[in-house]
Amino acid sequence: MELKIEQIMKILPHRYPFLLVDRVIDYSDEKITAIKNVSVNEPFFCGHYPQYPIMPGVLLIEGLAQTAGILILKNMDSKNISPLFLGIDRARFKKEVRPGDTIMYEVQIIQRRSSVIKVKGNVSCGKNICATAELMLGMKQDGGKEE
Repeated sequence: MELKIEQIMKILPHRYPFLLVDRVIDYSDEKITAIKNVSVNEPFFCGHYPQYPIMPGVLLIEGLAQTAGILILKNMDSKNISPLFLGIDRARFKKEVRPGDTIMYEVQIIQRRSSVIKVKGNVSCGKNICATAELMLGMKQDGGKEE
C-alpha cells in the first residue's frame, strides 16, 4: 500500500520546510517504509555545510519520527491528535546523506503503552544504513482549545 504526499499531509501537521517524508511505499499495522528525495535546494544545506552539504543527523531522526507518526495516525482521525516526540535511545549515525540521495525510512512499533509508543527505525540510502534509533512518541489530544 502506498501513500502520496497529499495523503501524508492529511495525516501529519508538518509542512514545508519541515515535512521530511515524500511518499510512503508500504505499511501494515506495525511497520512502515517511506522515502525522501534529498535535493540540493533543501534550506538546511545553506549552512550545513555550503562547501560540502550534508543532511543533519537530527533531521534524519526527525524523518523517522514523522514516518512513525504516519504509521500511528494513519487509521485515526488525526485532525485532533498531534504526535509528540518524547525521546530518543540508541541513535547512531553511520553514513552521510548528501544532495541527490534518496533515503528510505523503515519504522516498526516495538512497544505500546497507553498513549506512548516506542518504535525502532533505520534510515538507509541504497544498501547503506545511514542512521538507526529507537524513538518514543506520545499522542496529544488537541481538542482545539487552550487551557
